[in-house]
Amino acid sequence: VAANNLANEGVTEGVHVVGDVMYDSVLFNVALAEERSDVIGRLGLDAGDFYLATVHRAENTDDAWRLGEILEAFSKVDRDIVLPLHPRTRHTLGEGVEKIGGRVRVIDPVSYLDILVLDKHARMVLTDSGGVQKEAYWLDTPCVTLRDETEWVELVDAGVNKVVGANSDAILSAVAAFERGGDSAGDSVERNIYGDGHSADRIVKILADSYV
Repeated sequence: VAANNLANEGVTEGVHVVGDVMYDSVLFNVALAEERSDVIGRLGLDAGDFYLATVHRAENTDDAWRLGEILEAFSKVDRDIVLPLHPRTRHTLGEGVEKIGGRVRVIDPVSYLDILVLDKHARMVLTDSGGVQKEAYWLDTPCVTLRDETEWVELVDAGVNKVVGANSDAILSAVAAFERGGDSAGDSVERNIYGDGHSADRIVKILADSYV
């Protein structure tokens, strides 16, 4: 997609499609995460039987209506939702943190390895994070994006990401749609949208061939 956008602007020389170095990182770190993180046991979770949610973008945390709609949707979901609460979100909510209803489990922010394990073993992800959207795809977890748009339009086209904004009904509708379709992205989804996990190797080779 990025290469096509450049081509549409007349930029074709020196363009190399190598994949995404973030995928390299996820492949390397998820093995470490499974070995070192005890977050599933620590939180008393059953793998595949909880949702992971993250909410931190200013467009959501600084808008009382949007944040209220998101939390209202969370409170109506009939499954545990693990919500590592970003400092910005906690500051906005203040004492309202205690009033979050439903089966939402508010926890302190967790490490990168912990979040990878939670992402991998969640039944679904609800997030406004750009990075978590892609991690969910790589870890075969359906994603509901709590934004009005996404940079990763290819994931929407692949059917693994639903962009719903902050409307409570739209969030619940997307959750229900994924539940009807099963708890994973399925075997029909293209698995190499962002390369094969060797993007860094290709980048180094291109630079070496060009400048050494």
